[in-house]
Amino acid sequence: MHSKLYRIGAICSLMQLILIVAYMIVTFTIGPRVTTPEAFFHAQQTNFWTSLLRLDLMMMLLVGMYLGNFPALLVNLWNHKPLLSIFATGFTIMAVILSFAGEATFAMIHLGENFIKASSENERSQLIAAGEALLASGWWNSTGSYVTGVLLQVGGIMISVAMLSSRDFHKITAVAGIMGNGFDLTQHLLAPFLPGVTEYLSIGMVAYLIWYPMMSFNLYKLAIKSDLEEK
Repeated sequence: MHSKLYRIGAICSLMQLILIVAYMIVTFTIGPRVTTPEAFFHAQQTNFWTSLLRLDLMMMLLVGMYLGNFPALLVNLWNHKPLLSIFATGFTIMAVILSFAGEATFAMIHLGENFIKASSENERSQLIAAGEALLASGWWNSTGSYVTGVLLQVGGIMISVAMLSSRDFHKITAVAGIMGNGFDLTQHLLAPFLPGVTEYLSIGMVAYLIWYPMMSFNLYKLAIKSDLEEK
C-alpha cells in the first residue's frame, strides 16, 4: 500500500515541476498573469485557451497536487518528526481546500462570455465591476487568500524541515523546500505592505525547480524500496 502512495506522490511532484515550468514559459511568451477583469475579457475574446493560461488555473492545479504528495510524505516522515509532519500536512490540506474555494477562473470565464455578448457599454461596465469584485475576493487580494498562502508556505517549510531527519530524503530536497517556501512566505507576508520590494523575492521560484524533481525522485525510490520489502 505504501508503495502506491509513494508512486502517486512522485507523479504529483513531477506534475508540479511541469506546471511551474509551463507557468514560467506562459509568462515569458504569452504574457504575465492578468490583473484586471477588462484585460481578461479582452484576452478571452481574442483566444479562449490563451486567456485560461493567464489567470490562476495552472497554479490551482499545482496547489491541488499537494493532495497527492503530502500524504506520501506524512507516511514516511511520521516516524521521524510526527508532530511536525502532521501539522505540515494539515496546514497544506486546509490551504488547498481554501485555494480551490477562492479561485475565480471559471467565474471569470462566465462573466467574460457575457461581456463578449454584451450589446451596450452599460452592460460591459456592470460585468467589469462584477469581475473586479471577484478578483478582490479571490486569490492574491482577500484576507482569506492571505491566510491560505501563509498556511501553504508554512506547511512546505515544516515538511522540508522534517525531511532533514530522514535518510530517505536527500539534504538538497529539504534545503530547496525550505528556501523556496521560505522566500514565498516572506514575499507573501510583505506583499500588502511593500509590493515593490517583494518582486525581488520571486527568485525563490528557482528553488522549486529543485524541490519538486528531487521530491519526486526520493518518493520514487521509496516506492521501489517499499515494493522490495513487501516481496
